[in-house]
Amino acid sequence: MESRLSGSLVALFISLLWLGQGGWSLDNGLARTPIMGWLHWERFLCNVNCQEDPHNCISEQLYMQMADVMAAEGWKDVGYNYVCIDDCWLAHTRDADHRLQPDPKRFPSGIKWLADYVHSKGLKLGIYQDVGTHTCAGYPGSYGYYELDAQTFADWGVDLLKFDGCNFINLDLLIEGYMNMSLALNQTGRDIAYSCEWPFYLWPFTKPNYTEIRKYCNHWRNHGDIDDSWGSVKNIIDWTALHQGLIAPIAGPGGWNDPDMLVIGNFGLSKDQQVTQMALWAIMAAPLLMSNDLRNIDPDAKALLQNRYIIAINQDPLGIQGRRVSQLFNFELWSRPLTGGGFAYAVLNRAEIGGPQKFSIIIFGLDDGKACQEECLVTQILPAFQFRGIHVLTSLLDFWVNPTGTVLFTVFPHSTDSSLKVGTLKGNKEQRSRL
Repeated sequence: MESRLSGSLVALFISLLWLGQGGWSLDNGLARTPIMGWLHWERFLCNVNCQEDPHNCISEQLYMQMADVMAAEGWKDVGYNYVCIDDCWLAHTRDADHRLQPDPKRFPSGIKWLADYVHSKGLKLGIYQDVGTHTCAGYPGSYGYYELDAQTFADWGVDLLKFDGCNFINLDLLIEGYMNMSLALNQTGRDIAYSCEWPFYLWPFTKPNYTEIRKYCNHWRNHGDIDDSWGSVKNIIDWTALHQGLIAPIAGPGGWNDPDMLVIGNFGLSKDQQVTQMALWAIMAAPLLMSNDLRNIDPDAKALLQNRYIIAINQDPLGIQGRRVSQLFNFELWSRPLTGGGFAYAVLNRAEIGGPQKFSIIIFGLDDGKACQEECLVTQILPAFQFRGIHVLTSLLDFWVNPTGTVLFTVFPHSTDSSLKVGTLKGNKEQRSRL
């Protein structure tokens, strides 16, 4: 243990030296827009009972089947390209050379074989580990083995690491561990996106240094795990709005705030609440990592998750995280600048009683009319596609918003040749009717 700790401290000293010289930051060329894909945790948890539930247990078959569906049913085509393993894939011990190994019964072919299979579908494989002595579910953690584990993942062909923070020894070693794993991943020479939970584990003790976190991570979790419930989605939205002054400015190409998984297509959200999660995750420039069963998903949920106009907002290359800009009665207005001088807006109705309510705003009230100096084009994306026409600064817009629902719309200068604007206006009629 002492020798492993000494090695970690040396790596930390080197990383701090580079930072002191101003010559190092995370620049792995990855996550230039928010990562998109599928992650098993919220839907499948730590189900290792393959005897009684072989269809849903954490096994290589689950990831193969999800990869098959993602490649065949349009998910890859709209940008969902990561198939991500979460906790409970591991054997309970390392091998004789101290390397991590998968559970031999549930992953008999090995992770290298599974990565090759996922890659053959034109997709990427993500995997899970923990900065501490054990994962959250009690499997071997990476503490003391950061370099070895990073090289193991690279040798297997892994493309993303989700690095959790359970069972850490103290805060200094937690921070050191996240730094050292970032350095170790980059030193392998393989492109491995790095998903951290660093700030979430710091918040109970101290305010995280997001400038530092961005230097090491491609995206980072700020909040606890999402549940399949409206209350959970609301809590994450509220937390993000409350802290937006701190966290929004740090987000951008290469590094993103992660409000956790999309639970659309599961059991706990109404259709309006699913619309709200998709709209707000797009406005917040969040990673779009679904946790659902793509083998058996409701057609409406599938259409929402594959909506190209929402994805275009989320993936906008300008990379500015949106913010909540106003609150009035039950309504919240969220705004996100887009490439081409346009803006995306989300109007959320926080009421949980009654029927649809009308939200009205003059165009000039939308970011001081920045997208509408002369004339502008307004297009509603959610809950149903609708071209709202050409407007001027004094035009009044009315939207009827269902309780717990959201209206998502864009405003672009009339003269702008934005791909989002053009795609919205010239989209196939059949596709627009589906959306």
